[in-house]
Amino acid sequence: MITWKNRLLRFISLAQTLLQRYPGTVALFGFVSGVASFLLVDRQANLAKVIAVVMLVSWVWLMLENSLRQCFIRWFGWELPPPLLRYATQMIHQESLFFVLPFFFVTTAWNSGQALFTGLLASAALVSILDPLYYRWLAARRWIYLAYHTLTLFAVILTALPILLQLSTPQSYQLALGTAVLLSFPSLASTLQLRGWQRALAVVGLCLVLGAVGWLARLWVPPATLWLTEVAVTLQLDDANRAPGQSIRQISVAQLRSQGLYAYTAINAPRGLHERIQHVWIHNGQVVERIALDIRGGREAGYRAWTHKQNFPEHPAGDWQIRVVTEVGQQIGTLRFEVTE
Repeated sequence: MITWKNRLLRFISLAQTLLQRYPGTVALFGFVSGVASFLLVDRQANLAKVIAVVMLVSWVWLMLENSLRQCFIRWFGWELPPPLLRYATQMIHQESLFFVLPFFFVTTAWNSGQALFTGLLASAALVSILDPLYYRWLAARRWIYLAYHTLTLFAVILTALPILLQLSTPQSYQLALGTAVLLSFPSLASTLQLRGWQRALAVVGLCLVLGAVGWLARLWVPPATLWLTEVAVTLQLDDANRAPGQSIRQISVAQLRSQGLYAYTAINAPRGLHERIQHVWIHNGQVVERIALDIRGGREAGYRAWTHKQNFPEHPAGDWQIRVVTEVGQQIGTLRFEVTE
């Protein structure tokens, strides 16, 4: 008589055989499903929540892998094949990285330090689909492997929480950073050769340093779920239709004095998200003014908001920037124009 336990064991054995015979399908599946997840998130908020929950639940399983393996032995009297566990872990990394990468590619300001963070994520995704690198170099070094875990989970939380819980970008960043610091305990403890209270103090101190560095580096981390869909620096704005006039790149001092200038931004955000952003007006590298704006997510073309600046310095000629940033300083995008004499 075939019991459900036997069926489960047969299924596991079949999955192991297929994965060993067609290892490239894991990488292909991770890439295709990750890109598909981004496209579906962009079009259907409810499905986005399901995808995000699956990602986070899979990471819970990953963190409890050893405990669940022992439970499997007690329940079924049979140990899960190590190759199958390795493939499952690799697939979670691929799914997670290819899920978040499209978000970061869209939101990254490539002329800023954010390019380094997104480049690091892209490199991690590449490692996850190259078996020689993943198994012989990454998995063979425990502390690097745990750091790889932590980076991937950090990126997943940054992306998933605004979709799941409508947490603001600052709240999501704080929670993701706190989780990353907690998960760094095992990797730091395993690399230190100290014993007793000295080791405990050293691990705590290093974790605090890691948290401080992560907080200071927030300007280099793109806000994963916020991106500009339309921008304009313009002299006119149709308030009734919330539409900007013709965008300009150059303006004279006389025009600037007589009419002022509008900075128009449409920002895509997850449905239900309430976020405060800032338009930071910068003249020749010096911050002139910060203007706060509240946006709400859900509109496919982006939430339309603008600032109208009429008070300019005595000598306004030169290069101007309007940086669109979150409350904690993460850059969403930049508008540029020049004022001539």
